[in-house]
Amino acid sequence: MKTIPYEKIVEEVSGMCQEANYDLGEDVVNAFKTAVKEEESETGKDVLNQLITNANIATSERVPMCQDTGVSVFFVELGQDCHITGGNLNDAINEGVMKGYEEGYLRHSIVDHPITRNKSSEYNSPSVIHIDVVPGDTLSIHMTAKGGGAENMSTLKMLKPSDGLKGVKEYIIDTVKVAGPNACPPLVVGIGIGGNFEKCALLAKKSLFRPVGERSDREDIAQLEEELMEEINRLGIGPQGLGGSTTALDVKIEIAPCHIAALPVAVNLNCHASRHKKAVI
Repeated sequence: MKTIPYEKIVEEVSGMCQEANYDLGEDVVNAFKTAVKEEESETGKDVLNQLITNANIATSERVPMCQDTGVSVFFVELGQDCHITGGNLNDAINEGVMKGYEEGYLRHSIVDHPITRNKSSEYNSPSVIHIDVVPGDTLSIHMTAKGGGAENMSTLKMLKPSDGLKGVKEYIIDTVKVAGPNACPPLVVGIGIGGNFEKCALLAKKSLFRPVGERSDREDIAQLEEELMEEINRLGIGPQGLGGSTTALDVKIEIAPCHIAALPVAVNLNCHASRHKKAVI
């Protein structure tokens, strides 16, 4: 049985929160650079170059790449032969978020009550945490700082099985079209298909953790990702909604079995600041 101290998790999570906001992943930066070469609009090219410059400044000066430092979302894989000592795993993650956001001078964006909104939560917690127990003795922590603008434009719909692939594609394209500039494109479009009401939303969120440019290992789903990417980039929304051929940097799809009477689909949009980090303890 492997033991992991509570404080070790706190320190790891604290660092991840700061790094996610300061250091945009190489996969995303490379996608920007590729998009600059392929973008048809001169304004779009200018915006993409500004995004690259912004990412470089954030890294070199250790400042957030966006004022919206997001909701901290975690997908955790806890090995069944792994034991946390000195405290609770959820508490350790939340304490790490509080520490990271405080020490990193990151904006606290969480309110305690979703309706009255009368008190801001301290240190950007609690986080949104999903834990899976898996074989082995390691603790894998995947974290994203998910911005509010793109999250607000995300949607879920319970389609009918008779809607089929055509209906699924139309719904996804329409979601991106309605979002327009509000989700801060170029986007990473996360899609969950199947499961049930809550499962498809989790699948959509989880899909965003895959590196930009990585295709599904299912041939049919990989093909659908490519088709949707082409159709979304024909919408003309472009970088920051100013027009162009780069509305999406990537499209990610995860699927799951579902009830014979259902066809759940969720679209979770991620802005150009696709911030995600991983730690394995």
